[in-house]
Amino acid sequence: MAFAAAGAVAMPHVTGPIPTTADSRPFMAAARAQQVVDLAKAGYVEEEFFVSGDASVYDWNGDGSLTIKISGASYTTRVLVRRPIDPSHFSGAVVVEPMNNARVYDWAFIWAYLYEQLLSRGDVWIGVTHLPAAMTALQRFDANRYAPLAMKNPSPEERCGRGGAASDSEEGLRWDMFSQLGAALKSGDSPLLGGFTVSRVYAASHYGELATYVNAVHPHARLAGGRPVYDGYLIKANEDPLRIRRCAAAPAEGDARQITRNVDVPVIRMIAQGDVLDTFTRRRDDSDAPGDRFRLYEVAGAPHMDSIFYRHMPVIDDQVAAGQIGYLWHWPLAYRCDPDLPLLESPIMRDATNAAYANLDRWVRDGRPAPRAARIAVRDGGTPQAAFVNDANGNVGGGVRSVYLDVPTATYHVSRTGPMTCRSLGYKTPFEWPRLEALHGSAKRYAARVLEAADRLVQERWLTDADARRIRAESR
Repeated sequence: MAFAAAGAVAMPHVTGPIPTTADSRPFMAAARAQQVVDLAKAGYVEEEFFVSGDASVYDWNGDGSLTIKISGASYTTRVLVRRPIDPSHFSGAVVVEPMNNARVYDWAFIWAYLYEQLLSRGDVWIGVTHLPAAMTALQRFDANRYAPLAMKNPSPEERCGRGGAASDSEEGLRWDMFSQLGAALKSGDSPLLGGFTVSRVYAASHYGELATYVNAVHPHARLAGGRPVYDGYLIKANEDPLRIRRCAAAPAEGDARQITRNVDVPVIRMIAQGDVLDTFTRRRDDSDAPGDRFRLYEVAGAPHMDSIFYRHMPVIDDQVAAGQIGYLWHWPLAYRCDPDLPLLESPIMRDATNAAYANLDRWVRDGRPAPRAARIAVRDGGTPQAAFVNDANGNVGGGVRSVYLDVPTATYHVSRTGPMTCRSLGYKTPFEWPRLEALHGSAKRYAARVLEAADRLVQERWLTDADARRIRAESR
């Protein structure tokens, strides 16, 4: 069935806010993360809503076109809203995050990086549950509260995957779910943000679902008059686009659909250094063309994950109630890595993400394009012999820079050896005093260099004023 290009995205039905009581609360509430965020102190409130609608299941064809496989499938999901209490403190910007489900339950990676900036600006953050398995985890956590959640499969007899399994749920409903949520936010009368005038809606994600949405669905997700539902995208991921529906294949290596092109709103894709070698063949040039506004930011010195992610895991009791093993953020693995060091405490990726979001918002709001970054220096890229080109201090050249690499006190490694997740966890090797003295001369000279580097990065828009203030204070 051909995709019906005409017509605006349908409006969903919104229920809520869902009451919070002594016996029933939202999963992943800010007060139930391992690093608690005091929303009330920031003048914010947290509310949960159920969003329901009818969605289509799509096929994403090899030529990039989108067709409807079946329409009219019902869904109900939940969204977690963190907003200013006073509408006059609202900036006009909303960030929608499809929550990560690396451990099945909902986990807000983008919030972990951006929350301080969002709260200071007066932006709204909305986390959305978008996978059937995550809904099952919510129903384990609180069967009564989350009983309405479902992504019903309109073709439950269809079999695929290992063993030819059938399923009552269909993950492919999430694309229209995203579109309808964005349309509701811009409608002006949704109870999600009653009394707020929304001027900009962004989507930001740590996984590949946004790559699929941007490349396949965004061109068709339009409001009345043809305006796009989402005004910009921040994709912090090494993942390729995901499959469009449960029984479809994801675009394979070399498929043109793996690379984001020809999107009529700004897209910033962020790749940690730890993921650059794996994504090297999907690099593309930056563009300011009206129908292809794109930036690729490869962040030097950043591993795939650092401690900031894990600080915002749900508390152990909630992890267990959702059906998973409970872990503390300090070391959330059941095995050791080599070297056997704590999780990396590094603001490199957080600072870069803060700057990228500020640049995205300026690009959309004021029409000022985001800065362009050099690519990380790689030797023999795209081959089994690929390796980073490092400087005399063991840190990589090129990429989005930071004070920590430009005025170094350590070598930043972006992976470890060991099972599974070890490859995604970095560490640093601090320099001993003779090397520090040879590099910087004295503590006073080091502090001066830090201030110079921070000022330069702010001017070049690779560092926000707030993060620069923190770095200056640390240097003193």
